[in-house]
Amino acid sequence: MQTFIHYFLHFGFPLVIAVVFFKKEWKKAYLILLATMLVDLDHLVADPIFQANRCSINFHPLHTYYAMLVYVALLFFVSLLTSLGLDCFFIC
Repeated sequence: MQTFIHYFLHFGFPLVIAVVFFKKEWKKAYLILLATMLVDLDHLVADPIFQANRCSINFHPLHTYYAMLVYVALLFFVSLLTSLGLDCFFIC
């Protein structure tokens, strides 16, 4: 069940957010929300790639406090960057 919830929060919940809040352009919004998962590419350099009990914060390079400061800074730019900054901050 934990795996199902994990993948639902990665793929299903962004779809719900896109459809509810961006009805006219939900496809574009959904793709932007999915693109924010690029921050998780640094999991591929970890050994093992997935470990259920491991905390990602400060373990992966894109999950450090310095990276999170960059994500927060993105909130002050254009709307697309604002969306990416918000999503990356909350995904971490």
